[in-house]
Amino acid sequence: MFFKRAFVAAIAATSLAVVALAFYSPTSELVQNLAFIEEEPEPTNSISGLPGGDGPVLVVKIDDTRPAHPQIGLEEADIVYIEQVEGGLTRLAAVFSSTIPERIGPVRSARISDIELVAQYGYVGFAFSGVQKKMRPVINAAPFADLGAETHSPLIYTTDPNRIQPYAMVLRADRLMQFIQEKAITLVTSKNMGWNFGAAPDGGVAITSVHLAWPASSYDAHWSQEEDRWLLDHSGQPDIADSGIQLGPKTVVIQMVSITNSIYKDKVGGVTPLSKTVGTGRGYILRDGSYFKALWSRPSDASGTTWTMPTGQAIDFPEGQIWVALTDKEPIFKVVLPDAPKSTTK
Repeated sequence: MFFKRAFVAAIAATSLAVVALAFYSPTSELVQNLAFIEEEPEPTNSISGLPGGDGPVLVVKIDDTRPAHPQIGLEEADIVYIEQVEGGLTRLAAVFSSTIPERIGPVRSARISDIELVAQYGYVGFAFSGVQKKMRPVINAAPFADLGAETHSPLIYTTDPNRIQPYAMVLRADRLMQFIQEKAITLVTSKNMGWNFGAAPDGGVAITSVHLAWPASSYDAHWSQEEDRWLLDHSGQPDIADSGIQLGPKTVVIQMVSITNSIYKDKVGGVTPLSKTVGTGRGYILRDGSYFKALWSRPSDASGTTWTMPTGQAIDFPEGQIWVALTDKEPIFKVVLPDAPKSTTK
């Protein structure tokens, strides 16, 4: 919300002007023009279609183990990526632009998969707790603004006294954005990333849920007709945010990728996997209670990711938050079965 305050103030001032001028001359052309401006719909974000318009892009690495739950601020993200890390666990890369909440976390360290993944967005602000020494030169050379905790104040990367380490680091994103403004750091403005928004195509398969598994982590997404979104479970439990709401996007993207061992290891010797997000592949788009078989394409690091049906027809997304599961394991769908025919007797 940091960069939206001026916009809100301007709208409020415009509303007061409309009232005053209407009292003076309700039929004037100026009043009609101001009223038209006031009634314009709120701008939407090019990544997610969420209200708030386009703004600077901030990517935050977030722990995804059970001790890290409940997570903070994820419900405000435009798009969230689920990545495999050491030991078959998962970690999240959350992309914020339409709204940047005050607090985000728990913040954890960067991984080699982040470099390629984040590059498609441009010169983003990248917030993380740290990085292993061997990977530091790669981070230094990466095409993003290094906003990691190693070089920032504990007033920005705070410690939550109600959490245990290493799950207690919470980013004060409002203070970080203030720092960015004061230092005149120019971050990329959110843009179309290869998908558009619109009605669902024909050919979807109705489902009630999907199960996604990594070697030591899992997600389930359950379609809620009432809430018009997919409600998430993490490792068999409802994925409840720190705010008390159950996390869940309008669109779940299952992106089948190659996951191989990298040259990096964690501090206890666990090999860091590398998820390849440049190239082509297949996957599934889940929207409106159905899944659609799909193909993805990203020709280069700087390119966005496009999604089409196997026929080549583009797949539009519904406006709203997106979660992308980067995985090499097939999902398990719970398909809606047609009603059994009623038996007849003579």
